[in-house]
Amino acid sequence: MKRYLILEDGSSFPGEGIGASIISTGELAIQTANFGYQEALTDPTNAGKILVFTTPVIGNSGINSIDYESIDPTVKGIIANDVALNISDNGNFQDLDSFLKEKKIPAIFNVDTRALVHRLMNEGTIKASIMDTDDEHAFDQIKALVLPKNKSATVSTKNAYAAPNIGKTVAVLDLGLKHSMLRELSLRQVNVNVLPYNAKPLDIENLRPDGIIISNGPGKAEEVLPVVKPILDHFYQKCPILGIGLGFLVLSDYLNLELVDLPQEFNGINYPVIEQNSNLIWQTSMDIDKLVLPDSVKLNMSHEYYELHTELLAGFEMENEKLIATAFNPEGAPGSLDALEIFDRFLKMMR
Repeated sequence: MKRYLILEDGSSFPGEGIGASIISTGELAIQTANFGYQEALTDPTNAGKILVFTTPVIGNSGINSIDYESIDPTVKGIIANDVALNISDNGNFQDLDSFLKEKKIPAIFNVDTRALVHRLMNEGTIKASIMDTDDEHAFDQIKALVLPKNKSATVSTKNAYAAPNIGKTVAVLDLGLKHSMLRELSLRQVNVNVLPYNAKPLDIENLRPDGIIISNGPGKAEEVLPVVKPILDHFYQKCPILGIGLGFLVLSDYLNLELVDLPQEFNGINYPVIEQNSNLIWQTSMDIDKLVLPDSVKLNMSHEYYELHTELLAGFEMENEKLIATAFNPEGAPGSLDALEIFDRFLKMMR
């Protein structure tokens, strides 16, 4: 079935449709990971996005029960150069096409993704739709649609829940957390309580946590900071805090660090970060559109992490204030496990 990816600037890219045969509109995003398409599709940070995969083919390893980052994906569609429609006859794996149909996600393949990525490299946020036609009416539709704001509110848990264990107790503020983060905490015997993005300080206080995590998620810091600020006002410098992804942006904004737009949003697994104290380089996974301008840092940082391509600050630690913030995902998933020790440093702060 022929389908079209149409952009709000009036351009269109034809291809073959698979997955759900619905019309869908979202923010176009380049996904540079060369593996881990299941994790990218199910990552809540990608809510509302149409993902353009730069890897030549996806779908060849199927969908398995382990690599979900959320049970119900919230991406608006995927675009690929090629898709493996048949996988080995193994009951433990589901083929990509049937997964997309089940989750009501449209997809197009046989698209010239190289030309599409070149088109997007110098663009900011751009709306796109997956449609059956590319006529004038279709372009009028996409121009009229408004992309939703405060996407954390849509992907965050509505009710608090526990992931019990026997160690330190951590309260996780869910802005769009990944299952892999909970898995890494569980491996460290952390007793986790997950709360909605709009939880109140008293909700956390009643749990008597040893530490607080502000999770990754979609959207922008200014959309969630008004909700998170009362929690930071109450717990900052009193309780260890770890911010990841959107949590990094929220903490940076709270500390009055200057956030600058990236030339192109980072959405992949191949971003090198250097730790200033040791000159150790980690290959990291990021899904973020801003980093911190180093010249704006007036605080005493015990550790600083710089993204090597941009030389912008992608993470920091403040031992005296018991705070860690990373733009990258320490758990990877997909991606390198180089940065897992961030969780260990957070545990050390709680001790």
